[in-house]
Amino acid sequence: MAASGIRLVLVAACALIDPDGRVLIAQRPDGKAMAGLWEFPGGKIEPGERPEETVIREMAEELGITVREPCLAPFTFTSHTYPDFQLLMPLYVCRRWEGTPVAREHKALKWVRPRDLSGYPMPPADLPIIPMLRDLL
Repeated sequence: MAASGIRLVLVAACALIDPDGRVLIAQRPDGKAMAGLWEFPGGKIEPGERPEETVIREMAEELGITVREPCLAPFTFTSHTYPDFQLLMPLYVCRRWEGTPVAREHKALKWVRPRDLSGYPMPPADLPIIPMLRDLL
């Protein structure tokens, strides 16, 4: 719990970037909070887990790809207050992985140029990342 009494949720996410400079986004599945919105893949940091370990685990579970820690570059973080929790999310950039991403837990995946990301509805916590990715790429 944060000092304000609101629950703190730690999530780690990854911006996979392909050789064409496109970023992978994933559509949240039906039946989950914020269903239908597009997000950067990732997930909750488990107790005793480092954020890099979370990203590696989540990329395997959600996308079926192998990411190695040396290929993860810390990029930025976002913090957002939702009605019932505070989300804190470090975001990593990854340009090298093994395998082809598939939507194992998401409704769909899409490779998008950073300049076009604003055309996809995203959770409020993900929105501040868009201009940073535009500047990077």
